[in-house]
Amino acid sequence: MLAYVLRRLAALIPTLIGVSIVVFLLLRLVPGDPARQALGPEATAEQVALLRKQWKLDEPLPVQYIYWVKRMLQGDLGRSTISRVPVTQEIATRLPATLELTLVSMVFAIILGIGLGVLGAVRHNTALDRFSTVLALLGVCTPSFWLGLMLLLIFSVKLQWLPPFGKGGITHLILPGLTLGAGAAAVIARVTRTSMLEVLNEDYVRTARAKGLAPWPVLIRHALPNALIPIITIVGLQFGGLLAGATITETIFAYPGIGLLLINAINNRDFPIVQAALLLFTLQFVLVNLLVDLLYARVDPRITYQ
Repeated sequence: MLAYVLRRLAALIPTLIGVSIVVFLLLRLVPGDPARQALGPEATAEQVALLRKQWKLDEPLPVQYIYWVKRMLQGDLGRSTISRVPVTQEIATRLPATLELTLVSMVFAIILGIGLGVLGAVRHNTALDRFSTVLALLGVCTPSFWLGLMLLLIFSVKLQWLPPFGKGGITHLILPGLTLGAGAAAVIARVTRTSMLEVLNEDYVRTARAKGLAPWPVLIRHALPNALIPIITIVGLQFGGLLAGATITETIFAYPGIGLLLINAINNRDFPIVQAALLLFTLQFVLVNLLVDLLYARVDPRITYQ
């Protein structure tokens, strides 16, 4: 197990290097000058040139990249070109909010997704199955920005039940959590239904039923545990996607997380923030996938990493 984890962590290094190169080059293709953006339109050409020299923006791209990587390896991600606050401090301030929103969304997605998937499989080819399938298709097809705006309009503007923006108590997490988790719930529901249908037709499930076991014990003790491998896979992928995909939701609800920070940084050409946020998303996605792989051995004793 330890050797497998170390191999996976070692494989993370070329992944991060490749992503860092792509992010670095793509940002340099974005129109606009970070130095001019930081100083404002009233700054003179001399002031802009001096700042560009301080930030190494006048150097060739390979030199800029090596300079950035050296500082990053020393634990220095630079400073925001707008707020002049260290990037690590900006991210450390915003990351807990994004994790909180993602966890709430994931709980919603798992409960609703697995519930609808199991219901559709158990009541296969019935009205309940068709209803759950339609809900899942709507969840997959509905854009998160549209869903978020509709939830704002109904529950905040019309009914005034929930706060529309910002971060506070649990009520501030309900609307963004539903918006962010709806798509993941739909995907989990479809995978759960397919996996459960395969398991429910296995011989050991028919044997358990033939022995006279009640339907729910057969479902919970025999069918669902053996259907968990694909469900865990999709839950892990969705969790990683939610962490990286909270950008639109946080923007709609003015939620102060990493996603909103990233959008503002892109608009302001704040390269250090953008580079650090995208690398963070890559790192967490790979680590979540590693955790999912390790959970396989817990769920299915036949899987080993020796």
